Amino acid sequence: MIKQLLGGAAVVLALYAAILALLWWGQERLMFFPERLPPDHRFDVGADVHERWIEVPGARLSALHLQRRGARGVVFYLHGNAGNLDSWFVNAEFWRGTGFDLFMLDYRGYGKSTGRIQSQAQLEADVRAAWAAVAPLYAGRRIVLFGRSLGSGLAAGLAAELQPDLTVLVSPYTSLRALARQHYPWVPAALLRYPLATDEALAGVRTPVLLVHGGRDELIPAAQSRQLAAIAPKATLLLVPEAGHNDIQLFPAYLDGLRAALDAL
Repeated sequence: MIKQLLGGAAVVLALYAAILALLWWGQERLMFFPERLPPDHRFDVGADVHERWIEVPGARLSALHLQRRGARGVVFYLHGNAGNLDSWFVNAEFWRGTGFDLFMLDYRGYGKSTGRIQSQAQLEADVRAAWAAVAPLYAGRRIVLFGRSLGSGLAAGLAAELQPDLTVLVSPYTSLRALARQHYPWVPAALLRYPLATDEALAGVRTPVLLVHGGRDELIPAAQSRQLAAIAPKATLLLVPEAGHNDIQLFPAYLDGLRAALDAL
């Protein structure tokens, strides 16, 4: 009986180890859900929105740039972990009304961007390269870094380096490790190769931060924004009680709060 129990335990442990190995090597497939677009795809976004390309080691990144003469500054937008620019660049009229230009990037493997995401360091380097490409156009003007969901950790990291006029994080997480512990407590935290510690980055952001979260967000609970609000020296929290994770942009309170934050710059 003891031998059978020990044998059964060994099988369970072997299966557990195999699952962890798959998670280690294949976690990009569990985290990133890109939708590719054909190279000849044309974006229907208006004559004042221009398609841009950023050359990075081993890939070419696609971006859309709403650019108009006399803009007060730029919103550098890092989107979530699914879709592409076709599904994210959908509210250009709102941004036109704010007086800001908008620059939005597709990560590797998303939309028309080539390559594939292989590490957090690579992802962060791509974001820096995209910012370096657009930054000279806005010297002396207002800079807003904007991160939504997955992009919130990337935006916070960049904000700690740049100290922009405003950082906006929508549906942010304290860290992907903390989020993984909540949803998958049986997975060792050290297994995650993309920790994206938003909390550590925000502690070093000395300029204003707007945190926006849906009260009904079941993927990333609003409690994570509350924790971040206690960390960032100049953070404001806007809670949209009826909103979830994917629909927060449909609520007037979200758009009104964002517009007010931009107007204040």
